[in-house]
Amino acid sequence: MQNFVFRNPTEIVFGRGTIAEAGKRVPAQAPVLLLYGGGSIKRNGVYEQVKATLKNHRVVEFGGIEVNPLYETCLKAVDVVKTSQAGFILAAGGGSVLDAAKFIAAAARFAGPDSWEILRSHGVVIQSALPLGAVLTLPATGSESNGNAVISREATREKLALSSKHVFPVFSVLDPETTFSLPRKQVRNGIVDAFVHVMEQYMTYPAAAPLQDRFAESILQTLAEWGPTTLAEPNHYEARATFMWSATMALNTLIGCGVPQDWSTHMIGHELTAFYGLDHAETLAIVLPGLWKHQREPKKAKLEQYGQRVWNVSTADDAIARTEDFFHSLGMPTRFEAYHINPAEAAEKVRTRFAERKTVLGEHRDIGPDAVASILAAR
Repeated sequence: MQNFVFRNPTEIVFGRGTIAEAGKRVPAQAPVLLLYGGGSIKRNGVYEQVKATLKNHRVVEFGGIEVNPLYETCLKAVDVVKTSQAGFILAAGGGSVLDAAKFIAAAARFAGPDSWEILRSHGVVIQSALPLGAVLTLPATGSESNGNAVISREATREKLALSSKHVFPVFSVLDPETTFSLPRKQVRNGIVDAFVHVMEQYMTYPAAAPLQDRFAESILQTLAEWGPTTLAEPNHYEARATFMWSATMALNTLIGCGVPQDWSTHMIGHELTAFYGLDHAETLAIVLPGLWKHQREPKKAKLEQYGQRVWNVSTADDAIARTEDFFHSLGMPTRFEAYHINPAEAAEKVRTRFAERKTVLGEHRDIGPDAVASILAAR
């Protein structure tokens, strides 16, 4: 097991009716920026609950955060923060709104001349950020309990990630009932996203970290067991609660302690979203099986362990096949053809961009631009 430091400062408030708890945790002095997306919170009752819990606070609203939050939109919100002198950001929505809140919180205090440097440096330049909290309505990204965010820039068709201890939410409210009205596609995406988050921290090589392995495998087994139920029965509270908590645990930094991590699937997937506008989870489902096939030998020991412990199969190939079968059972395609995208074209676009950046991926740093192109061309 590798050395590590673990600290997760986010307070989780979980369960029915807990949105009312948010206002007690928001500072009363400065205005609060209420950040949300396309307006779904106004249709499902969350907006009214959030406004009620903030009734004793001065509130400035900013809506319209995109599914893949845009840098350009976030900068407009930064201007609102500075003009209103907001002292706290409350994000109400899914991972995209939370990611935007993190970037806005950092950019509002960034002293440099170009806020894009926050993303170009992947968060290294962040020295401080406004405090923020969350009311989660879409389980998927784990952004409610980590310091990560991903932002797209429309002008350059780029999608970059940041990570910083300064942008962990102070608190996050998780009420499973807020997910009852979610479209089926968003729930499907969330299950796949959480599943792959676990894999990026687990599917590498044995690292003498048996507890982390068991933590990871338990989340995978839980998603596999409860995923179909939460899709089939939207108002099944226990299924939605299990899904919501699994997605949080998948990326709250716990299972990644002391183990090697990959994240190649995510880095490749971000480029597919930037070029083609695919949902984040849709890109992950395409890339993951192909990447495993390409990396079958380096990952063989963990693929076999995963297959045996999660799916009760013995070979690496069977483990890959069962994973694709699971995605298909959720209605998630795993090939470019489902989106009418030419694999060879996608492969060349991503290869060129990674070559320009001199990008090398993988836990062994052995996946270069040509290897990425090979992975994508076969999908």
